[in-house]
Amino acid sequence: MLTSINLLTGFVANLAIALLIVRFIYYPVRQNKNYVFTFLAFNTIIFFVMSLLTTVDLSVGAGFGLFAIFSVLRYRTSPMPARDMTYLFVLIGLPVINSGLVANSAWSSLLIVNVAIVAVLYVLEQGWGFHYEQSQRITYERIDLIRPENHDLLLDDLRERTGLPVKRFEIGNINFLKDVADIKIYFDDSRQRGWTNDDVLFLGHVEETAVSPER
Repeated sequence: MLTSINLLTGFVANLAIALLIVRFIYYPVRQNKNYVFTFLAFNTIIFFVMSLLTTVDLSVGAGFGLFAIFSVLRYRTSPMPARDMTYLFVLIGLPVINSGLVANSAWSSLLIVNVAIVAVLYVLEQGWGFHYEQSQRITYERIDLIRPENHDLLLDDLRERTGLPVKRFEIGNINFLKDVADIKIYFDDSRQRGWTNDDVLFLGHVEETAVSPER
């Protein structure tokens, strides 16, 4: 039987773990205010919903309730990045687990589960033992350097102008009318910078929607 004291204790413990994950693991890397609001709001409401479902004998109903919770994720908005979606799933699953453990007064299991989740997320976010290769798309205006014989000069120019340890690149679309080319650069980085595939870096003088070389 879930008592008021257990409910309050479970809520405080669940919210504390959620705040620890969001504030000290997720936020230092992403710093997205909108997702911080979503994570904590989802976490709080799902904890109370699942706590209510565990007070009555509704095993099938609880399953449908959980299914309905996850179906809410199908927002008609721009896609959420994979990393942010992962955090959202973690913070949705966290109150589901905690509410069940609190209902059964399994405090030792509650501690073990939450410490394990926080530890795994922290280790993964710090990148310990992992090697990351970052990529970034740029619009490049020095069209003369895209020739195969000038690729070494192009690589040096990309490193100098971006300040990144670029190790390779891929040349995409080339527009000879506007003297620009789309280039995707790759570089090693032990920490994720939070870039998405839609981010584009423009090198050169921007004129309207195109990039043209300085005359």
